[in-house]
Amino acid sequence: MMIYGINPTAEALRAATASTVWVGDRRDARVRDVLELARDSGVRVQQVGLAELDRLAAGGRHQGVVAQVSRPTDYGPTDLVRTARQIPLVLVLDGIEDPQNFGALVRTAEAAGADGVVYQTRRAAQRTAAAVKASAGAMAHARLAPVVNVSRSLLELKEAGVWVVGLDTEADAPYHELDLSQPTALVVGAEGKGLRRLVRERCDMTASIPMLGHVSSLNVSVSAGIVLYEAVRQRAVSGGRREDSK
Repeated sequence: MMIYGINPTAEALRAATASTVWVGDRRDARVRDVLELARDSGVRVQQVGLAELDRLAAGGRHQGVVAQVSRPTDYGPTDLVRTARQIPLVLVLDGIEDPQNFGALVRTAEAAGADGVVYQTRRAAQRTAAAVKASAGAMAHARLAPVVNVSRSLLELKEAGVWVVGLDTEADAPYHELDLSQPTALVVGAEGKGLRRLVRERCDMTASIPMLGHVSSLNVSVSAGIVLYEAVRQRAVSGGRREDSK
């Protein structure tokens, strides 16, 4: 798989998934850091022209750096629960279509110490170079569980002892009134569409984020971040804080 951009390449090198790095003439401090990481990791570096970088990146905004990375490991939904360090916290994406949002959601989940992200493999954004760049490299570290059927994966998570909470603008319960200190899967729906009916019905509870201004909704990655960090806060208060979630 080809990825591009300074942060995605740097994180791939830190995660030991990069096999080759291509760079252009740019030699600012950030690119030099990438080159140093590649040297320390024993990864081959090739200097190429701008046209070749554009070709390798398929026209993406590569910032003068492109890398070849190994195929990431795929997990199942229950794998994320079984291998959780302490109290499982999983993010489930129901039909997210925009690769920028997909990448941002993975970045948010990884930053919050979530145990992984479940996402749909059909009619939804995938683990592409654009999504990797939008994640600022977080996708090199996050554990991802691609599934064909999101609603079925929720049943698997519930059978594994996880409480499933869906974010829904129409829900009466505000997110901060829920007990997120227990094993939790947070489900977020597609941009402008929200949760699909069957997915909503599979949730144990739905919750909303109070909107106090003039706008009626938030970007999906912002919404997920608010609730994930509420889970982090509650677990810290209850003594369930995970000092090392990876």
